[in-house]
Amino acid sequence: MAQSILIDMIKLRAAMSDNPDQLLPEAFYYNSVNLNGLKTLRELATFRFTCRRCEDAPCVAVCPADALEKDEEGIITRHTNLCVSCKSCVTICPFGTMMTDFFKHHRNRDLFYDLKDENDLKRFIAASPEGTVMITDQDESPEKNIYRLNEKVLIRDYLYTTENL
Repeated sequence: MAQSILIDMIKLRAAMSDNPDQLLPEAFYYNSVNLNGLKTLRELATFRFTCRRCEDAPCVAVCPADALEKDEEGIITRHTNLCVSCKSCVTICPFGTMMTDFFKHHRNRDLFYDLKDENDLKRFIAASPEGTVMITDQDESPEKNIYRLNEKVLIRDYLYTTENL
């Protein structure tokens, strides 16, 4: 079985609440150029697994730069090249999915790590709060709250679903 990177969003949020002013390292892993600007894995994971996918999506409606849109699955995409970091979406999100720290790294590229580069991967794991990022041989395991984000990245998070409502 091929190795994957596991980012534990549950532990990461706990570390963030313990130290809210800490600038977290961010990671990206793409096979091709992202046409919507640089997206961190944490942002992609948050929108895919944590976002409540509001039918009326107030974050999309309030964005003055039209930087947010919903896809056919209801997943929000932020066009980072259009985003002006006004944080209107953060203020209006009724569930706290939009986080102000998504906007902190626009100018600090030293905190970005390319996980396709082995040295960057090692530095990213070392720079992340302890126990939040690791290399693993396991695969997606919904019963353990582990989901595949892409071919090399697993995310541990509580998946929001409407199945039990």
